[in-house]
Amino acid sequence: MTRTPGYLINLLIPVLGLVVLTEPAAAQGPPPPTVTVAAPLEKHITTWDEYWGRFEAVEAVEVRARVSGFIDKIHFKDGQIVKAGDLLYSIDPRPFRIAAESGEAEIARMQAQMDLAENEVERARPLIKSGAVTERELDTRRSNLAVMRAQMQTAEATVKTAKLNLEWTEVKAPISGRISDTKIDVGNLIAGGNVATTLLTTIVSLDPIHFVFDAAEADYLRYSRQRLNGTRPSSRDVPNPVKIKLADESDFVHEGHMDFVDNQINPRSGTMRARAIFDNKDQILVPGVFARLKLFGGEADALMIPDAAVVADQTRKIVYTVGEDGVVKAAPVVLGSIEEGLRIVKSGLNKTDRIVIDGLASPFVRPGAKVTAEPGEIKMVARQ
Repeated sequence: MTRTPGYLINLLIPVLGLVVLTEPAAAQGPPPPTVTVAAPLEKHITTWDEYWGRFEAVEAVEVRARVSGFIDKIHFKDGQIVKAGDLLYSIDPRPFRIAAESGEAEIARMQAQMDLAENEVERARPLIKSGAVTERELDTRRSNLAVMRAQMQTAEATVKTAKLNLEWTEVKAPISGRISDTKIDVGNLIAGGNVATTLLTTIVSLDPIHFVFDAAEADYLRYSRQRLNGTRPSSRDVPNPVKIKLADESDFVHEGHMDFVDNQINPRSGTMRARAIFDNKDQILVPGVFARLKLFGGEADALMIPDAAVVADQTRKIVYTVGEDGVVKAAPVVLGSIEEGLRIVKSGLNKTDRIVIDGLASPFVRPGAKVTAEPGEIKMVARQ
């Protein structure tokens, strides 16, 4: 079989209308993903530090009787609001009333004896000159009178104690607040006094109310440095403002102020105990409730980014930055609170960094990947 020369084939192609198949072009990868980048927003803001804590009553009292006896009557409804001085329990007063009346009778008897002793002393004085009464006998009468006066004072003290015990048969509320349920029923014998007394109920005050939390040692040192350089006063000296957000609230709507900072760091936890106080006229805040607190941390220039630009990397928080060569890098950051819709970055970024604010959903946007960066802008979220 003879072959047609190559040059003849080239001449025949346009004449015969033949189509020559060529080798396919080399396969090309997908174009780099497109992301939106922007520099962190730099703004002079009021910073707030956040802590978890629990509400505690300003005043909390365990109600116990001062005298022993049988409960005659309960004068409150479980869980109601009571005022200081309200009658809560009545203890059978009859034994104490009898003791008081017996003491008064003893005083009357002692008074009669003391009157007689005084008369005997007065009659003996003029008889000394005539010798009808000796000095020794006069001294004896004076001594008897002094003893009776001392016994009278003892009897009067006994009556005061009996009347006080009678008064204590009415157990009254020592503070205003919400009372718990009664721990004892009518007809039961209770123990009063100072030792092994019977718990009757408890009362906690509601307005105002305390919020107790623990601050890390690093935060305490930072606050101390700020106090020294004059950028933030100590909460020991000034009632620095605080805000509270409850578990079902989306914003910090309850406002209060600091009123106590402890005098030492807890060696076990490495934290400093602190306390704030809040008005609670609507009584929505109750002791024991957990909440999130924001404490005034001073004013400073801060870098702010959208919270959506933060990526969780195991135990770290990172943001993606894009260099001039279009390569993505991971930047670990330390974050602060959210202010006006933006997250404060405490460390890890420079104001010239270009961070990825849109396009993170693409699986191709990862450290080391090349991307196409489009400029964007970070804006504060206007408050409603």
